[in-house]
Amino acid sequence: MRAFEATTEIHAPAERVWEILGDGPRYPEWDSGVTRVDGRVEAGERITVHSEVSPGRAFPVRVARPSPTEMTWTGGMPLGLFTGVRTFRVVPDGDVTRVSMREEYSGLLTGLMARSIPDLGPSFQRFVDGLKAHAETG
Repeated sequence: MRAFEATTEIHAPAERVWEILGDGPRYPEWDSGVTRVDGRVEAGERITVHSEVSPGRAFPVRVARPSPTEMTWTGGMPLGLFTGVRTFRVVPDGDVTRVSMREEYSGLLTGLMARSIPDLGPSFQRFVDGLKAHAETG
């Protein structure tokens, strides 16, 4: 299994962080590395994410909220041949909110597909850094 992850501590309430994460059309405003989000970032909805890491490609995903502290975006190939699950965790902890973003890949074609996936570590760090800056100054 291949995975990427980034974490940060944000000096803002978890509600503020969820408000920002739920406003997909504004992601480009806070230097997230996302150039566009089509659709509503709400449980049960399908969205399409466009990123700077893969210009010209669009990533359709299904949004889920399995718990009050977690949101997932799931996409991939039919029949589970290749699946990517991006998990956002937003956990209040005293005066800070701990945020993590992790993406894991699975399925029969993971080995083959993983070769074409760039190192998303820096992109993920940029996302959580931008989220932190926006939540703390907004």
